[in-house]
Amino acid sequence: MRTQNTLFQKVLTLGLCAAVTSIGFFATGAASVHAASSTVSVQATATSKAQKAITLGKRYLGVPYKFGASTSTTRNFDCSSFTKYVFKSVGVTLPRTAAEQSKSGVAVSRSNLRAGDLVFFSSGSRANGRNVTHVAIYVGNGKILHTYGSPGVTYSNLNAGNWDRTYLKARRVL
Repeated sequence: MRTQNTLFQKVLTLGLCAAVTSIGFFATGAASVHAASSTVSVQATATSKAQKAITLGKRYLGVPYKFGASTSTTRNFDCSSFTKYVFKSVGVTLPRTAAEQSKSGVAVSRSNLRAGDLVFFSSGSRANGRNVTHVAIYVGNGKILHTYGSPGVTYSNLNAGNWDRTYLKARRVL
């Protein structure tokens, strides 16, 4: 009888330990699932906002470039007034200049670019290879949406020519 009681106590103890461990495992698992679904939700919102910003930006293809363009007009843009205007439409307030915008959001590597990320360059007459002089919106597949000179608001290939050579960094603001 004593052996049966001892065996019963051991089985009961092991059962309780297993139950407590399972509860802890499932609680941790549920928290992980919740955290993962929150991350997916944030990314989906950012993707949606990025697509809205890009769609709005596309409406202005061909709008003339004007250095120092006012942020209160859509008759012409410079690079940073364009990004400021487009991102305002999705609730993101950006500073006025490309150099100031390059400090917004969080840094992102070129290999991890997502549609809606801001990309920065040191190009043009004010460039020294290290200073930010231009900003564009990454739209995916190696393309950027931005404005400079002629033809105004346009698409360019990030991975070729001047834009590849003068690329400095990227920031995620969504």
